[in-house]
Amino acid sequence: MSFLTVSHVSHSFGGRQILEDVSFKLEKGEHIGLVGANGEGKSTFFNLITNNLLPDDGQITWPGKIKVGYLDQMSSLENGKTIRDVLRTAFNEDFAAEQEMLELYDKMAEADEDTMNKMLVRVGEIQSRLEHSGFYSLDSQIEDFANGLGLGDIGLDRDVADLSGGQRNKVLLAKLLLQDSDILLLDEPTNYLDVEHIRWLTRFLQNYENAFILISHDVTFLNDVANVIYHLEGCQLTRYTGNYDKFQELYQIHKAQLEAAYVRQQQEVAKLEDFIARNKARVATTGMARSRQRQLDKMEMIEKPTERPKPHFRFQSGRTPGRFLAEAENLVLGYDSALTRPVSFKLERNKKVAVRGVNGLGKTTLLKTILGMIPPYAGTIRQGDFLQPGYFEQEERVKNEKTALEDVWDAYPGLTNAEVRAALAGCGLTNEHITTKVFVLSGGEAAKVRLCKLMLQEVNWLVLDEPTNHLDVEAKEELKKAIIEFKGSVLLVSHEPEFYEDWVDEVWNIEDWTTKII
Repeated sequence: MSFLTVSHVSHSFGGRQILEDVSFKLEKGEHIGLVGANGEGKSTFFNLITNNLLPDDGQITWPGKIKVGYLDQMSSLENGKTIRDVLRTAFNEDFAAEQEMLELYDKMAEADEDTMNKMLVRVGEIQSRLEHSGFYSLDSQIEDFANGLGLGDIGLDRDVADLSGGQRNKVLLAKLLLQDSDILLLDEPTNYLDVEHIRWLTRFLQNYENAFILISHDVTFLNDVANVIYHLEGCQLTRYTGNYDKFQELYQIHKAQLEAAYVRQQQEVAKLEDFIARNKARVATTGMARSRQRQLDKMEMIEKPTERPKPHFRFQSGRTPGRFLAEAENLVLGYDSALTRPVSFKLERNKKVAVRGVNGLGKTTLLKTILGMIPPYAGTIRQGDFLQPGYFEQEERVKNEKTALEDVWDAYPGLTNAEVRAALAGCGLTNEHITTKVFVLSGGEAAKVRLCKLMLQEVNWLVLDEPTNHLDVEAKEELKKAIIEFKGSVLLVSHEPEFYEDWVDEVWNIEDWTTKII
């Protein structure tokens, strides 16, 4: 049974072709990983199949009565509700069905026999549905899912307005998973999850009986949960059976075959054109020349495989700082209340340190406190001498209406237009990306714009808050290489141990500092 059928769909945006004559089928039980480089159109594909965008051509067909659950990168929460309130909304349809059932019970007292029988049938249907969805154990389910994703540590009666971006993302994900959908559409669900919570989500998806389509750049996660990979490249979708590693193996074979076929065809075309040029003017051979021309005209030409721009990251080292970049004494992190016990530490020059720990314990707060952007809740933090920090924030704090070109140029007005374009191109951005408003770009493309600005700055200390969020596999590898080659100090927050564990000097686990129960 096909849950979703996409037939010959094409879509363009701002003069740029995103999808061209794409067809796709989602079968029952398929666990699909949708992969591709930043900006290839994965989120656009999701917006098309959820009717948030209309295709230029083609058809998208869902069968009737299919319940689709969708988590995108831009989902939001209504302030003023507790976490528990939000998670209970996952059962809104069940609450409505229960209310219908109670109203039917009230009407039975005055119903005739025929009407009564119809009511009993309907009540039976509702009862069966509620039992199947787990409605009668919803509070227990909410607790289980909340604990699996780390929300239980925060407190389910906490207002969502008080949550960090990562915590809000967890609430949205927990609500989606509680909805018992026929189809799940997940756009980078692990971006704000910690290692243990990714493990919980992995087990959930491995045991998920229905179908899902997952966008992710987390190779380990994809290998663990996907049994089919669809690769989006050059406006085309290609299906590969197996996990991500199997896709990579088959993709390299497919790519080599395509390149070889293109070379052979170009050689054949050159021979035909040479024969036609030499023989079309001679009476004795003009017939053969026309025959070769017809052969050439009928040939289905193979397009030359194009290499998309590859990102190359390099950070400019600044002057040598003092021995210690920051010294903390009995430092307590927090805003309105303390997040940690008093801790003391010294961050030494040229050391590379990773900060790990579950969301909500103060990793971002630690970075901002060390940088002097916010004051300590208690204790002291002293910065060293001659610091030139380069700070990469997790997300843009405001909607960026500038184009990528304008954004970088405004930050570095002394550069020429060509220099700004070259810097952005070096980060793997095309001319279309460069002239597009930043808020329209994909998460990965926008991250590359912010990395570009950071790379144009002379720094002796990189302070990076989840820099790999949204970046595709190739960009993550290039970023890792650039950080390793950087001669200065690094303070990194990351939920991906495989990104940092082979090059950092120390790992600070903020869970060891917290006053909360983990």
